[in-house]
Amino acid sequence: MSVALSGNAPATFEIKSANLPLVALLLKSADLTLFHQELQQRYGDMPAFFDNDPLLIDLSLLPDTVAAVDFAALVNTLRPYSLLPIAVRGGRAELIAQAQAAGLVLATDAIVQRSAAATTPSPASSVAAPAAKPAVPVAPTSAMVIDKPLRSGQQVYARGRDLIVMAMVNPGAEVIADGHIHVYAPLRGKAMAGARGNTEARIMALSMEAQLLSIAGVYRTSENALPTSVHGKAAQVRLESHTDGQDKLIIEPLKT
Repeated sequence: MSVALSGNAPATFEIKSANLPLVALLLKSADLTLFHQELQQRYGDMPAFFDNDPLLIDLSLLPDTVAAVDFAALVNTLRPYSLLPIAVRGGRAELIAQAQAAGLVLATDAIVQRSAAATTPSPASSVAAPAAKPAVPVAPTSAMVIDKPLRSGQQVYARGRDLIVMAMVNPGAEVIADGHIHVYAPLRGKAMAGARGNTEARIMALSMEAQLLSIAGVYRTSENALPTSVHGKAAQVRLESHTDGQDKLIIEPLKT
């Protein structure tokens, strides 16, 4: 027997499906003291980098020897950075149970963007420096253009787009973009492209002298001096990905 249900919609609410953009934290260790130190080192001087972004915690990279994670402490560590952990995926059943007990929901269907494997190695200078990186890239739209020099302590963030700087980026200044970074002048400060996980982003400068270079969380500091083939010259930085997870920054001269 068929049953006819009323077709009247509720006057006070509706239920609809929705998609929520997330950033993802790929957790590689349960050592939260070290995690806090590295998080502070990477984002401590960029208080506006995240904007109350909902966060997915991915446990699939944790070693099999990890039996427990203090998820309550992990959540408390992330919140001061304007990150809102709401869900978890990957990992063993006991870790998922611990995460759910801490109030996180299971998101088995969530898709986390991973770096594509490189097909041909480059002889150019490179340094590997793995770091936790957001995994949902934001597609750039129109570029942000800065036509004045950036002084020490100044920071510019092109959220969801490319950044074009027409003047010098002085030491101590920071330029950040979810897409590419173009500096048509000396780049002497810090440059972070693909800030939300866009592994295809690049950094280009007419005079490469940066204190820090980063693409999708993989970074190189001035402690590793740039080779003479690119230092002070027109150069670009790109990310070369490998299946073993050891992504590398490739720094090479711009062809003229």
